[in-house]
Amino acid sequence: MPELPEVETVRRGLQPVMEGQAITHVELRREGLRWPFRDGMAGRLAGATVENLRRRGKYILCDLSSGDVLLLHLGMSGRIQIHGAGTGQVGVFHHDAGAVGRHDHVVFHLTSGTLIVFNDARRFGMVDLFPATGEADHFLLRNLGPEPLGNAFDAARLKAAFANKRTSVKSALLDQRIVAGLGNIYVCEALWRAGISPVRKAGAIGERRLEALISAIREVLLDAIESGGSTLRDFRHADGELGYFQHRFAVYDQEGKPCRTPDCKGKIRRITQAGRSTYYCAHCQR
Repeated sequence: MPELPEVETVRRGLQPVMEGQAITHVELRREGLRWPFRDGMAGRLAGATVENLRRRGKYILCDLSSGDVLLLHLGMSGRIQIHGAGTGQVGVFHHDAGAVGRHDHVVFHLTSGTLIVFNDARRFGMVDLFPATGEADHFLLRNLGPEPLGNAFDAARLKAAFANKRTSVKSALLDQRIVAGLGNIYVCEALWRAGISPVRKAGAIGERRLEALISAIREVLLDAIESGGSTLRDFRHADGELGYFQHRFAVYDQEGKPCRTPDCKGKIRRITQAGRSTYYCAHCQR
């Protein structure tokens, strides 16, 4: 599933194309994706202007002039593509408008003539619409933890969230209630940068090491965003291009390769935690 850097990359690609544009109409080519679409969603979207695009965890949120919020979630294989109308205003995020594909389930028509197409072969993605006043209570958003790139995410808060937890630090960081937007890839990478073993109990990590972990999380996320995210399997950016951070993975999917930590003689190991592959160096991660 795309993690924070991939979702942020898509948001940045959509921002110059969607913000300030009105939605003329929406094609819903099926009754829903992971869940059914809201009743009357297409009608409520028609005529609304996109005032702001933001991200919360792994969700893209579009603030509309109607007072509603449009939520987009890529799920396992969702892609959002931009099809231009030949005006050139979409810049590098520009595809010629073509025939709608069989997995293009939602198509947003903008006043510029641009089409925003939500494609999802496996249909685990989500498109939802709700009043802005109900955002704090939305079932997908209400329990999300702080943003890892925000000021609210600090060692004191993480220490409190980890207190008395006997679960592994790897599993704890994947809990979206503790911190929003992290997934398997970047947790592995951040733990390696911080020199912390993924099997260490979350509640046993001291505040100084938690500070190093927070710095590592922020650094790896910012590096990944700068590189355009990571493309694994089905993920693509809004412009259809691949991400390149996967070429810089230090541990993820690097089983058997030498550890990149200077002077470390270890090799990258793969273990399974909660049904997911964990990659780390047992020699320098403690």
